[in-house]
Amino acid sequence: MLGFIGKRLLVAIPTLLVIITLAFALLHAAPGGPFDSDKVLVPEIRAAIEARYHLDESVPMQYLRYLGGVVRGDFGPSFQYQDSSVNDLIAQGLPIDLTIGLLAMGLALLIGVPLGVLAALRRNTVWDRAASAIALLGISVPTYVTAPLLVLLFAVSLRWLPAGDWGEGALRNLVLPVVALSLPYVAYIARLLRASLLDVLHTPWVRTARAKGMPWRTVLLRHALRPALLPLVAFLGPATVGVITGSIAIETVFGLPGIGRFFVDGAFNRDYTVVMGVTILYGVLIVLANLLADVVQALLDPRMRP
Repeated sequence: MLGFIGKRLLVAIPTLLVIITLAFALLHAAPGGPFDSDKVLVPEIRAAIEARYHLDESVPMQYLRYLGGVVRGDFGPSFQYQDSSVNDLIAQGLPIDLTIGLLAMGLALLIGVPLGVLAALRRNTVWDRAASAIALLGISVPTYVTAPLLVLLFAVSLRWLPAGDWGEGALRNLVLPVVALSLPYVAYIARLLRASLLDVLHTPWVRTARAKGMPWRTVLLRHALRPALLPLVAFLGPATVGVITGSIAIETVFGLPGIGRFFVDGAFNRDYTVVMGVTILYGVLIVLANLLADVVQALLDPRMRP
């Protein structure tokens, strides 16, 4: 298993290199620059600023310089937030996204897994139709609609919870963002697990176990649930990264200072280093999440072990 993990990490290096190269090339190919504004700078001042950030060098030289910094774990200074480096911005926003994202995914699993199992075991009954309707509603209604509705109901009308703000991570401030972010994933998890479990319940080994008189609960837990979880585990890899990096709508509605806000501001202001830093972070998280998903799949199904 350790050899398998090592090989996957080695394969991830050229993948990340391609991501860095493409992102760097696309950002520098876009019109405009980080210091272009309505206010015209004095040529001497512009030259001094560009020399400070090495923007007066050729693009290949800038790329090699940036790549060397990435190897050292340094994503460079931010052009927009001049008193902060990209590492500082990520360190500031990532813990917030981790907290909200992991809690949202945990809540989605807590609700979506039982909902999917119930829908599969009660196929074509009122329970199945209710679960499918809930899942369809969660997928169809986007987060930027559900989040303001939750604020309007629980913060403005009922006044049970605060309408927004991070609040140093207080539980009351976390409830609405976590619920709003988890709702689409509840739907995806429920639908995916229902379809997977229905397929497994019609396999020969499950039918054989039932024919031998094995209790239904034992059949479900010992023979059906583990292989049914394999597609869900594969989905959870990139899904967890997506929910951790945060939703721009969630951060905007609830006023959360996550890295999504820095990424959007950096894209609008041509803050190359911020956009590159968040892109690389996302790529690393995707690689690690997929690797973890492969390891969990191998633990669930011995046939998938290297």
